[in-house]
Formats: sequence, structure tokens, C-alpha cells
Amino acid sequence: MNESSTVSTAVEAEASRLAADATPACIEFLRDLVALPSPPRGERLACERVMREMESLGFDEVLLDDMGNVLGRMGSGPRTIAFDSHIDTVGISRPALWRFDPFKGQTLGGTLFGRGASDQKGGLATLVHGVAQVAKLGIPEELTLWVTATVNGEDCVGLAWQYLIREFGLDPEAVIIALPSHLGICRGQRGRLEIEVSTEGISTHGSQPDRGANAIVAMAPIIQAITRMHGKLSQDHEMLGRGSAAVTGISADSPSFTAIPDGCTIRVDRRLTIGETAQSALEEVQALPEVKAAGAEVRFLEYAEPSWRGLEYPTEKIFPAWETPDDSHVFQAAQSTARRVLGREPRLHRSAFSSHGCATKGLFNIPTIGFGPANEKDSHTVNDQISLAQLQPAMAFYSLFPLVYVG
Repeated sequence: MNESSTVSTAVEAEASRLAADATPACIEFLRDLVALPSPPRGERLACERVMREMESLGFDEVLLDDMGNVLGRMGSGPRTIAFDSHIDTVGISRPALWRFDPFKGQTLGGTLFGRGASDQKGGLATLVHGVAQVAKLGIPEELTLWVTATVNGEDCVGLAWQYLIREFGLDPEAVIIALPSHLGICRGQRGRLEIEVSTEGISTHGSQPDRGANAIVAMAPIIQAITRMHGKLSQDHEMLGRGSAAVTGISADSPSFTAIPDGCTIRVDRRLTIGETAQSALEEVQALPEVKAAGAEVRFLEYAEPSWRGLEYPTEKIFPAWETPDDSHVFQAAQSTARRVLGREPRLHRSAFSSHGCATKGLFNIPTIGFGPANEKDSHTVNDQISLAQLQPAMAFYSLFPLVYVG
């Protein structure tokens, strides 16, 4: 991309100035978002707060779809770019371990702490303010810009974008995801699927275990086998690395705590690298000798929980790996934009996470990149946080990107 023929240094400086001026309001908006708990299927108050912010910033149109996703539009051209961030967060398991109240948005030393600060409320706050600033720079006539605050991202990543594309009719030619990339550019991520493995037993009184068959005991070698399988995964990718497998949940069925359980189920979080498929990953588990010996059932999980607006949109929990080529127009434009905003060569972010890119690029082949404030190492932790110094460059990136993209 020939940077000298696209956006002037005066426009770059104006984007930086606008972002700096908006930073105090962006921080207050972020603090409000953090203060509103928004677990999957419980995002209503946070969604309403996003809508009010978009309306106050002069978005041309602000919508709430039937799933509960918030959409804000700027411009009305024939070409569409979408900027996405999920609004839901994981929960709080042990509040006593937190240094700060996870729902106060307290700041210390230029860092804001709270649940979702990094994943992805910090990104969402900068998206809303950054894209609003495009109007002041001059939205290219050929573009329509959508900001999507999507729901159920933690429960079922990619579900919101399946709905937005298939039902709402959103059809962007490029998607920017405000994932916590520490102001690096992400052009691919491992995929993910969820597998259930179930064993059966024979229930009997807990005082006479030898008369029954304990389903938990039958599951124990399977758990160990899956842990060993993780270390033997061989499919590799230059950028994304290898896949992974981890047992992340276990439950048992028993008439009571004084009875031998006759059912046991584990959940396996299986991350896929490029070159692996959902079916091949399923078959790897099915082929384990321990699974065969136990006669265990192995299956994909399906998600069919109602959204906060009551909409059920069933899908299998299979999320493909994705990669946007480094010679693609969207990646080249992102590099150029980040270079202008940061004043240095941008870092390539190698994310360990999954994001809505598994749908936008993995399922629908829409060129997708990730760029956002915060560091993913802080996500889902008791130290969930974001450096406030990253808000200004993130906003400048989102406001400048559409101009660089169209050249």
C-alpha cells in the first residue's frame, strides 16, 4: 500500500487530536460498562448503555436486533465495514481474590481494573468513540460503517455473527474486531470446539460400591488420556501454532451423595489449528483406547440457550480456525493505519484466544483482523485490567482506518 497517496498527515494529526479530546469521555463510558454486570444472556443494561452512548455521539442509526445485539451505523455508502466487540463477560467465581471491586472500574497508576475491562469492554468503548470520530474526519461517500456490540460471545463465540449475517442481513466486506491485542494486529486465531464425553455405570448404595459400577471411576482414565493427547497433537501452523485439548468441566449423575453415580460427563475444550477439522478432533477422542474400553459416548455440544431478549438460535459449538493473508487489502490497511497512529512498525499479535473471527472469516470468509487495547493475558483473571494510555491510539486507529482502507 502506497501510504503517500492515501491519508494526509494533517488528517492523521486531526484523528490523534480528536481521540485525545475524547479520552476522558471514553474512560467514563468504559467505567459505566464495567459497573454493569453483563454475563451471557444478561447483557440488557449494558446494551442499553451502549445505545445511549451511540445516540449521544450522533450515530446515524442505532438499532437493537431480536437477539439483543446493538448496532450503530455511520454513513450510507454501498460498501460496508463492520467494527465488532462482544459486550458480555465471564463471571466472578471468588470475589475475595480481587484486589479491587470487579464492578467499580477503579483506577490506579493509569490502569482501570474490573471485569471485562480487557475482554472486551475496553475495546467496545474505544470502538464507539473512535468510529463516531470518523464523521468529523469525513466519512468516505462509498462507505457504511457499523459498530456491533454483540451478545453471548463468552457462551458461544461466533453465534451473534451467524445471526447478523444470516438473519439481520449484515454483509460487510471487512471486519475489525476490538480484541485485546495490546495494540498489535491479529490476522488469525485458532478455532475451538466443545466436546462432551459420557460414561455410564450402575448405581448402588455407597456403602456397597462393589455391587455397582462407578461412572466417575470409569471416567478417570479418560481424563488422563485426554491430558496426554494434548501433548501429542502434531498438526502445526507457522503463525497459530498447535492445537490444544483440556478437560474443563465434570459432572456426575447419582440418586444421592450416598449412592454410586451411574453417569459421568466431562467437557473438553479443544482448540483447533489450521489443518485440523472438527470431525478429525472428534475422532481423535473416540479413538482413545480408554474411551473405547469404557464404552464412552463422544459428541459435539450444541448451544440453544435463549438470549437476553428470549431468542433461541441453536448451533453446534464448532468454531473454525481462521487466517487473513498478510497480502490482503484489510491487513495492509490495518498495518498502514497502525503505523500512522503508533509512529512505529506495528506488532503482529499471536492470540491464544478465539473470537468472532471464527464466524466472520472462519465460516463466512470475510476478511477480518483484530486490533484493540488491553492485553489478553489479563482477560478472565482477578486482575482484569486495561491501560488507559491505550484508549487514545485505539480510538485514533478506528477513526483513521476507513479512510486508509478506501485510499
